[in-house]
Amino acid sequence: MGVGIWVGTIGVVLALLAVDLVLAALRPHRVGFAEAVAWSVGYILVAVAFGVWLTLAHGGELGTEYFAGYIVEKSLSVDNLFVFVIIMTTFAVPEEHQHKVLTFGIILALVMRAIFIVLGATLLALFSFMFLLFGLLLIYTGVQLFRHRDADPDIERNVVVRTARRILPVSDAYDGGRLFTRVSGRRMVTPLVVVLVAIGGVDLLFALDSIPAVFGVTEEPYVVFAANAFALLGLRALYFLVKGLLDRLVYLSAGLAVILAFIGVKLILHWAHVDIDARVPEIATPVSLAVIIGVLVVVTVASLVKTRRDPAAKAHPGSLRASPELSDREDL
Repeated sequence: MGVGIWVGTIGVVLALLAVDLVLAALRPHRVGFAEAVAWSVGYILVAVAFGVWLTLAHGGELGTEYFAGYIVEKSLSVDNLFVFVIIMTTFAVPEEHQHKVLTFGIILALVMRAIFIVLGATLLALFSFMFLLFGLLLIYTGVQLFRHRDADPDIERNVVVRTARRILPVSDAYDGGRLFTRVSGRRMVTPLVVVLVAIGGVDLLFALDSIPAVFGVTEEPYVVFAANAFALLGLRALYFLVKGLLDRLVYLSAGLAVILAFIGVKLILHWAHVDIDARVPEIATPVSLAVIIGVLVVVTVASLVKTRRDPAAKAHPGSLRASPELSDREDL
């Protein structure tokens, strides 16, 4: 892709982020259902319009890869939302300031993903065996996520959060939407800074999964960036839209584990096809797209049926390792 297309796409993404930041700074408020629906639909339409343009301008193959990558990122971003809800609850973030926190969180996510995209594209271009390593990483992640699909991440025990609390002077209370405050004449950071640090740490972990996953459906860095950017842009609105429904998606973590493992197998087959024997079959992008959509539909329907029959059932974001609480229960 030419420099002009990159600049134009980044410009659109930055403009949309700027609108979010301005609204969050000038009018902090509780985002209602109607507003969340309007923003969610708007961002989805922007993403679809971009995909249509990409298909018409650069061919159906790139368009299919973009939509597959977008759906992968959108589904993985729902898992982000689980963790964001836990962070907001853990730190008791006032509702009127959650908009600002989420917008900064999305910016952090975009920056980290951009770094990983550049690094991933460079490694794949230099070393074809990176497809094998990425594939193994995704399969490992999928297996671990499935094993601990009923776990919640322990935000307070997170090493990044604990380090921030140890290094930074953190006040006991929020001071509106400010990041800094003064307590008895001493300059301190508010808990909002720790919240942003927690979200940044979570974004880093999710980038380790999501970037290899998208490279599993396309090798074009521009498409990887676009799929990530447009999926993340709608994350803030999606948070306010579905946070009350997240508890009902009880099988989502299991479904995401299957998707990650599937894409891992796809990457390994691609490596074997290129480096071992051309007769090794590859999984075509349209097939990947169909499998991903199929898994998401099945887990969504199964989750809704499960929670209707068992209202006490509650969804969890899953974890790559067992939570201390689960480990303690297993030892009993």
